[in-house]
Amino acid sequence: MIDIPRDALLQYNSILTKKSIPISSQHYYRQWLRYYLDFCHKYGFSHSIRESLVQFIGKLQEKHQPQPQQNQAAQAVSFYYELLQAGVNSADGENIVLDAETHPRLEQKEKILSSSYVQTSQIQVQGDSRIPENSVAEQWKNTYADISAEIKIRHYSPRTLEVYVMWLRKFQGFTRNKSPLLLSSVDVKEFLKYLAVELNVAASTQNQAFNALLFLFRHVLKKDFGDYKDCVRAKKKPYIPVVLSRDEVEAILTQILYPYNLVVKLLYGCGLRLFECLNLRLHNFNFDESILTVHDGKGQKDRTVPLPQTIVPELIAHIERVKNLHQRDLDTHYAGVFMPGLLEKKYKNCGKELIWQWFFPAKMLTFVPDSKEFRRYHLHESHVQRAIKEAVRKTNILKRVSSHSFRHSFATHLLQSNYDIRTIQELLGHSDVRTTMIYTHTIKSLTVKEAKSPLDF
Repeated sequence: MIDIPRDALLQYNSILTKKSIPISSQHYYRQWLRYYLDFCHKYGFSHSIRESLVQFIGKLQEKHQPQPQQNQAAQAVSFYYELLQAGVNSADGENIVLDAETHPRLEQKEKILSSSYVQTSQIQVQGDSRIPENSVAEQWKNTYADISAEIKIRHYSPRTLEVYVMWLRKFQGFTRNKSPLLLSSVDVKEFLKYLAVELNVAASTQNQAFNALLFLFRHVLKKDFGDYKDCVRAKKKPYIPVVLSRDEVEAILTQILYPYNLVVKLLYGCGLRLFECLNLRLHNFNFDESILTVHDGKGQKDRTVPLPQTIVPELIAHIERVKNLHQRDLDTHYAGVFMPGLLEKKYKNCGKELIWQWFFPAKMLTFVPDSKEFRRYHLHESHVQRAIKEAVRKTNILKRVSSHSFRHSFATHLLQSNYDIRTIQELLGHSDVRTTMIYTHTIKSLTVKEAKSPLDF
């Protein structure tokens, strides 16, 4: 990490004192400045322009840094900008430049090689066109806004937007802040090569990066991606899912406390994905018909699955607890639960209606800074995953068990019970039966001699 020169450090400490920053907190401000300078050097941004601060805060958001720490980091860097504007000089009379040449102790964390590299410290050149650095920063800002708009227009999931923006930020750093107008398929090929050769990423990660950049060129930059057939696409290895036996499922359930045990029972009993289970609301349950309706599953698809009859009493008792919690929320004049899309603008106060309450509500209300109100969210995925991991540890099961393993077990046990593959496909919500066919590898197959003729059934 970059070390701040002594003269600059003294000036920075002085401005922290003038800004009335407590001595106990000044260490964190200096640390944020070092992180910022290291970020600028690593990704090729200029540390003297404010546009690079936007990218730095975006990186902190990608790493899920809490909002107070993001605010502190932004304030720490803004103080550094004030020093630059004041013309702080080093002891030898030269302007202080915090880069690799002036810091022999700089740790080179990552060496990026690219045949399409263009130096962007002052200008970028292509032919006779010259692009000022501040213009490049504005172009990247617009590119991030455009990719967000294009994804929302197509109603892709928020997770897709998060992943695509993450890859765009990595691609921007790899090309050393090269102007989006100058990007080409050569840059993409070099980036994918870098991921595979230098970082040795998994095949699925490399293909995810390819899809994100393909979306960028086609729908945001409106440029011909070129012949990408010669792009090396990583081939995914055949994957056999982890499947639990019925006894192992029961053993895990005995080690999980409420309400996480009920989450696992729905994952296994209905074959739900974790986010589908946590996004359930009270109106999704139809006890008269013994049907659970899953809205906006993977690919924004809806489907229905049968409710396990053995846990219906537990589900009804759980709903009563949710009703009591909802009434307490109403008594405190909360703003309601978080609603999908713009539904709340269409139906005012629907977030306070009982049918829209989360089936697995979060324990604490969430404060929304923009509207200055409290709302209720559902259980966080990490809490369920942590409970499952702890239960598996206690049972000493020698398998790599995750929340998705119960969905795999659901499909496999149905297949073992002679359910046809198309029925299982519908229950899982798969678009292609070939996706469901993977579960044929999880059960014991019959040899030709063991198989019987239909006349012998």
